[in-house]
Amino acid sequence: MKFLNKNTIQLDRVKTELDVFAFKFCKILEKHVKYVVISGYVAILFGRARGSEDVDIFVEELNQTQFYALFKELKKAGFECISGGMKTAFENLNENIAIRFAEKDQFIPNMEIKFARKLLDKSSLTNHLKVITPFGYIYTSNIEQQIAFKRVCLGSDKDLEDALHLENVFKGKLDKVKLNRFMRVFRQ
Repeated sequence: MKFLNKNTIQLDRVKTELDVFAFKFCKILEKHVKYVVISGYVAILFGRARGSEDVDIFVEELNQTQFYALFKELKKAGFECISGGMKTAFENLNENIAIRFAEKDQFIPNMEIKFARKLLDKSSLTNHLKVITPFGYIYTSNIEQQIAFKRVCLGSDKDLEDALHLENVFKGKLDKVKLNRFMRVFRQ
């Protein structure tokens, strides 16, 4: 792992099937909307050996025309919305209900998408981390926010192990002030 700057990391890793799925999806997503990958896949991307059925993503809010264009391009690329048709999916997002996309005729893995509506969710879109790999790049939320969220808001054994893994991988590189600030905010 090489830090190119404070918001960009070059990561040398072998591509997995989950990576192929996630990077293909995010490449299409990026044409239409700002996004960040959050939660478990971030730990997996940085070397945590665990399975995952989904990749969680925040996207900026889209209007109906923008969403329909994205939906149609995803469908053309072989992704299907397993949460319903185009209209239902858009309605769900607007009601703050996550929607899921998977490759045609499959349910796992899938991409779970939510509009970034809360202030911290929105800030993750602009304060993101660009992770460059030999097979492309992807945007994730910043690591301090990721660790704090997993520790304070989620707290399952799997999430605590993800947080510990990220702390070990980024040992000596974490902004402790930022991490503590996120911990305080998430505790409120």
